[in-house]
Amino acid sequence: MHPGLSIRQLEKSYTQGKPVLKGISLELGAREVVAIIGPSGTGKSTLIRCINRLVQPSAGEIWFQGQDLVKLSRKSLREARRQIGMVFQEYNLVERLTVMENVLSGRLGYMSAWSAWFRRYKAADIELAFTLLEQVGLAGFEHQRADSLSGGQRQRVGIARAVMQHPKLLLADEPTSSLDPKTSVEVMQILVEMGERLQIPIVINMHDVALAQKFASRIIGMSGGAVVYDGAPAGLSTQILQSIYGGEEWLQ
Repeated sequence: MHPGLSIRQLEKSYTQGKPVLKGISLELGAREVVAIIGPSGTGKSTLIRCINRLVQPSAGEIWFQGQDLVKLSRKSLREARRQIGMVFQEYNLVERLTVMENVLSGRLGYMSAWSAWFRRYKAADIELAFTLLEQVGLAGFEHQRADSLSGGQRQRVGIARAVMQHPKLLLADEPTSSLDPKTSVEVMQILVEMGERLQIPIVINMHDVALAQKFASRIIGMSGGAVVYDGAPAGLSTQILQSIYGGEEWLQ
C-alpha cells in the first residue's frame, strides 16, 4: 500500500544549534488514525505544523500526493493545502460569523476571489455543510454565532469546516486539550468517523495517552524531538511510556 504521507529526515530548529525535530522519518498509510504523544516541548505541534507548512522545516522532505511539500512555491502550496484539513486546539473560528458561515469557509480555497469576497457558495457546498453539521451533532445550529457555542461545539464546527475542504489528509493539533473527558471522547469519535467516511489518514497530536490508545490505530511516541516509539496502542508498555515521558512518578 502506498503511504498517504511520507516524512523523510525532517528537521526543525527555531534557534540555530537547538533542534526541535531531529531527523523524523515516518510513512503513513492511506487510512490510518495516528496519534502523536509525548511531553510538552518535544516537537509534536511543530511536526503537525510542518506537514502543512504553517511552520517551515529546516531540512528534510514531506511527500504528499506526489509532491514534496517542503519545496512548493507559494501558489503550489496554497493548492496543496486545499487537500489538508486542519483542526486546531483553539478552534480558530471567526467568532462573529454563524456556524454555517464558518463551515462554508472550508471551501474558500477552491473559489475565485470574487466568489470568495461575496460568499457565493455553490448549492452543492451548502447542502454538504448541512449534512456535515448533522454528522457532527449540530443540526439546527446553522444560524448561531460561533461565539455563542461551548468548546465542544466549536470543535465540532472546526471538524466540519476541515472536512468541507474534501481533504486527502486530516491533521488535528491537540483537539481535545480544552475539553472535558466526555466531550473529548465525543470529538475523537467524530474525527475517526470522518476519517472512515473519507477513507483518509488522520494525524492527531495529543496529551491524553488513554484517549490515544482507545481511538488510534497507531501511536507515535516522541521525546526530545525524536521518535522513540512507533507501533500499536497495545504495545505501549510502562517501560516505553517511561522512555517517552521520563521518570516513574507520573505513572503512579
